[in-house]
Amino acid sequence: MSVGNRGAEPSIAVVGSGFSGIGLAIGLREAGFTAFTVFEKAEGVGGVWRDNTYPGAACDAPSHLYSYSFEPKPDWSRRFAEQPEILDYLRHCAVKYGILPHIRFGTEVVQAEYLPGSGRWSLHTADGERHEFDMLVAACGQLSNPAVPSLPGRDAFTGTAFHSARWDHDHDLRGERIAVVGNGASAVQFVPLIARDAAELTIFQIETHWISRKPDRVYPRWRHALNRRVPLAQKLSRLGVFLWFELLLNPALIAPRGRALLSAHIRAMCRFALRSVRDRGLRDRLRPRYEPGCKRILTSSEYYATLNRPNVRVVDSPITEMTPDGLRTADGEHHPVDTVIWATGFRSQDFVAPMRVVGLHGQELNAAWKDGARAYLGMAVTGFPNFFLMYGPNTNVGSGSIVHMLESQAAYIVQAARLLADGVKSLEVRADVLDEFDAAAQRRLSTSVWNRGGCDSWYLDGDRRNTNNWPGSMTGYRRRTRRLDPSDYRLERRHRSPSPT
Repeated sequence: MSVGNRGAEPSIAVVGSGFSGIGLAIGLREAGFTAFTVFEKAEGVGGVWRDNTYPGAACDAPSHLYSYSFEPKPDWSRRFAEQPEILDYLRHCAVKYGILPHIRFGTEVVQAEYLPGSGRWSLHTADGERHEFDMLVAACGQLSNPAVPSLPGRDAFTGTAFHSARWDHDHDLRGERIAVVGNGASAVQFVPLIARDAAELTIFQIETHWISRKPDRVYPRWRHALNRRVPLAQKLSRLGVFLWFELLLNPALIAPRGRALLSAHIRAMCRFALRSVRDRGLRDRLRPRYEPGCKRILTSSEYYATLNRPNVRVVDSPITEMTPDGLRTADGEHHPVDTVIWATGFRSQDFVAPMRVVGLHGQELNAAWKDGARAYLGMAVTGFPNFFLMYGPNTNVGSGSIVHMLESQAAYIVQAARLLADGVKSLEVRADVLDEFDAAAQRRLSTSVWNRGGCDSWYLDGDRRNTNNWPGSMTGYRRRTRRLDPSDYRLERRHRSPSPT
């Protein structure tokens, strides 16, 4: 489909080249747009799958669903693809769909400022350059900025320390005393691999998690051949996984009804996995006291077994300070270590960090979000015309594939670009539309397991407002974003006065 009848084609800036940025770039190009630029601070595409290269890094959503619907990969090596294969897939998509010429690698956008007179965005890069665009899209993702706790004495530590998302592959861990701070999604993947060669490995457990066995398997060659010769086979596999999330798991996370049965099923699976820990006392310390699904349910078939190793131990007492040669915990014990690996997740509320975004009347986006991040359909914010987010507030899925959500957002943003191509100077979501959407979303989230399950998680901000999760199904989000309704926006046409709101 072409852009259609228009005057000047709008120029579009996309910040980030992960699944969000590449997917949008493909959507724009397929729609006939050519005046778009993807700004990428690194030297390659891939986003979180480029940055997270820790041992064992893999996706916990099945490969056939965790990929673009328009670009199936018939030869996924296994049911849950590992980081190198997912990164290769993204590189393949960028090459196949002609996106690479549109990407400016090694260019970090540090500030973006809206210019009301022209209806354009002024972008400032770290190297001192300035660029103007008609539309700005932040495709930075929710899991791009590592979180490292500010502990007393951190600068005094004389050993090696790095975050799991910035893995130091030049540092040899063999024979070392290693501290892993955190026990979440990344830790359960890399701990079993590094424990084999460590002299001592101490896991500082921040919170307990529900962990089930990972139903992973290698796909045989005949499956690859079948997928190529009979594409419907792969589509049916994708559909089956999609329906499992949509019809069974997702409703139980969001709606109170029916949650008890699924909760019992998940508890049984996770407790079965936990039985592989031989120490009864440790089993009790690992068992969560909150409802399954309140936090992300983790999957690993090796983590619990690793805790049986004589060189591995789990510490529950909180870390109070770092010393030159170790960590001290609240119980007064000092733990000598050579290397600290921060498995402490990401600053999930920083949807555009470290970019500074300034909209109408000099208002910064962070100031607009002082009471919690919110955006209409997770994409549009009042006071910030011609600006859209991908994987923004309340678009994370507690079960399913974020790629499905990103495809929905890309299609919606392409419609916004068409409005600019048809003579619209600026479009700004109406305040009442955003307020109504946000209130409805928070009402529905208030009864979800994420808000009522008895835990603290990265889904909630400091005021326990759920700023991350979508309060519905993937299908429901696709339906809500299928058509951009111009009446939801305050439109200003070129050489015309603003439309009534």
